[in-house]
Amino acid sequence: MATLLISSISILLFAAILISLADGGSIGVNYGRIGGDLPSAFKVAKLLKSQGINRVKVYDTDPAVLRSLSGTGIKVTVNLPNELLYAASKKPSFARGWIRRNVVAYYPHTQIESIAVGNEVFVDPKNTTAFLISAMKNIHQALVNYKLDSVIKLSSPVALSALQNSYPSSAGSFRPELIEPVFKPMFEFLRETGSYLMVNAYPFFAYESNSDVISLDYSLFRQNPGVPDAGNGLRYFNLFDAQIDAVFAAMSALKYDDIPLVVSETGWPSKGDDNEIGASLENAAAYNGNLIKRILTGAGTPLRPKANLTVFLFALFNENKKTGPSSERNYGLFYPNMQKVYNIPFTVEDLKNFRGESSPVTSPVVSPVTSPVAGGGEDGRVVRDSTPVKRGGNGSGQSWCVAKDVEKGKLQSGLDYACGKGGADCRPIQPGSTCYDPNTLQAHASFAYNSYYQKMGRAEGACYFDGSAYVVTEPPQFGKCEFPTGY
Repeated sequence: MATLLISSISILLFAAILISLADGGSIGVNYGRIGGDLPSAFKVAKLLKSQGINRVKVYDTDPAVLRSLSGTGIKVTVNLPNELLYAASKKPSFARGWIRRNVVAYYPHTQIESIAVGNEVFVDPKNTTAFLISAMKNIHQALVNYKLDSVIKLSSPVALSALQNSYPSSAGSFRPELIEPVFKPMFEFLRETGSYLMVNAYPFFAYESNSDVISLDYSLFRQNPGVPDAGNGLRYFNLFDAQIDAVFAAMSALKYDDIPLVVSETGWPSKGDDNEIGASLENAAAYNGNLIKRILTGAGTPLRPKANLTVFLFALFNENKKTGPSSERNYGLFYPNMQKVYNIPFTVEDLKNFRGESSPVTSPVVSPVTSPVAGGGEDGRVVRDSTPVKRGGNGSGQSWCVAKDVEKGKLQSGLDYACGKGGADCRPIQPGSTCYDPNTLQAHASFAYNSYYQKMGRAEGACYFDGSAYVVTEPPQFGKCEFPTGY
């Protein structure tokens, strides 16, 4: 009887979870076709249906692909390529003809829900940026002519390189030269048409380039101490959230925080060259699997916790004709023979058997932010000295924060923060003052770290400083300097 009761409770609990997950975000895939061994479009449509994938984004308007998706119920995003922006910008007749041939001819049997006008236009070497806004307006007017403007939205995928600042997230801003000619008119257009900004975000690139300071756990949504952002009072537990919130912050700075956001590309390669740090089967499965779980459970981001994001994974297949590093040919979720590269969920139902992690959305900030890092130790945990801090123990319950013997750049960053935004009392370490000697970076950083730590009430996490600090329970010894124990 007890076993039956427990089983019934478990079923009810899981049913409740499924109901709550129904309010989550949505997962789609990018269907690239730069490969010589890919299956036919009709086989691909069957694959998408069999996996429960109900959104797909393509990079053109190939008739075979659009016909194969007819009647499937799969929502489709098509693309007006960069090379057609000039014509669409200069000739409204071209825009009307393009919509007639590539949208009207297939809709509504093929459920085209949006059009990506160009792709990462700002980094296009052919310099098509100047044509983007007028092309979007002409394409939209063509939709109006065919009475499709209320059901098909327009946007343009933006790479994170369009940001002038992306770290910390609260300082997110767009490149100044793009604001007046492009972003403001585009945001006005998106607002007027009820559309959204498309963003391509790849934490892999940030991790690959900065693996010495960015934790792998932080990049893959695994457990980690988090990275605090003193600018917005939030703590970030994964790099994806931090990147997306940097875009939200940049939009907010221009007073367009009412416009939604869709992640039009994100992914992680399952293989790479020797110098492509982090490209592996295990990491790709962890990133995509944990991201899908996060999106389907409606977690949002720290800055917008209620935002149910739509995210398009890159990509459906490994594409063997792509040029560049090996990773470019190994982003696929499936091999060309339609077998999974690794096993991850695509639907709420699939989550029952998925043992991925789900990092928290946010928590209050209690420690300074000095660089985009998560975790001080090799496993991403906060590292302290071997003597545990015992509140009320060791005779007095006192503790101090001191600097580790790490590279000078990290110590200098921590020292600058503590004595600057952190508000530490750094007067005693100025030349001629009581704690100037010994005149070493580690000694000065230790004093500043401790001043901040005590100012914060010795709060958990206040002695972190990008993993360059740890807590001790014996008074620090740096010459004749006495470290404060409270304010």
